[in-house]
Amino acid sequence: MNIESAAINILKRGVELDTKKRYTEALVCYQEGLQILVDKMKEETDEAVKKYLRVKVTEYMNRAEGIKRLILKNKEEGKFHEQVIIQDNSTGHSYKTLFGRFLDDDVQYVAVEDPYIRSFHQCQNFLRLCELLVKSCSNLQLIELVTSKDNRTDKDQRQWLAELTEDLRKYRVQLVVKFSETLHDRQITISTGWIIKIGRGLDIYKAPESKFSLGVYEYDLRPCHETTVDIIHSKNVKQSYG
Repeated sequence: MNIESAAINILKRGVELDTKKRYTEALVCYQEGLQILVDKMKEETDEAVKKYLRVKVTEYMNRAEGIKRLILKNKEEGKFHEQVIIQDNSTGHSYKTLFGRFLDDDVQYVAVEDPYIRSFHQCQNFLRLCELLVKSCSNLQLIELVTSKDNRTDKDQRQWLAELTEDLRKYRVQLVVKFSETLHDRQITISTGWIIKIGRGLDIYKAPESKFSLGVYEYDLRPCHETTVDIIHSKNVKQSYG
């Protein structure tokens, strides 16, 4: 019954996210929990337990289908909006956790607008994002970065981004870097229509306490600065970037 308990915990987390109107996150939890319950039901020989599992599967499947319809309706009407509030010093907010569910084989290009991809750790953050994009989006062709310059780090910034551009070519992904002196907004625009607006941009993580503390490489374990993440969907993205 441990497997079942794990599934119920995931499904309860889905309900919690559902209540907070974080629908796409809730849907991921429902799908993960349901898969565990369905697999357990197939193996179960006790008819009473099997009946109980069947009831739970039906209950959460109906919830999941309801959320799917709601997400689709909001996207069609241009009203989709999800918000995640990141508390100061909280963990569990890697780029994959925040918006990895929107990265799949349908994504062909991603545009990143962030004025602060300049210092070493900021360029490393962008590298971490590129790694996630390449790993998650098998048909990715283009990453566009719009950022700003800093006279103190200009030479290093250009070198780091040039090295990344060259490396991305090995994965058949083109990186186009543009500079703007007036850029203020911070957002990630995905070709499938999803737009992720992070108040602080990619630079949401605090410096690790040492080079051997947890969170140096695993961003889900890295404490964050306080910020807000807004997720919207626009049907006009392809017209703007295509």
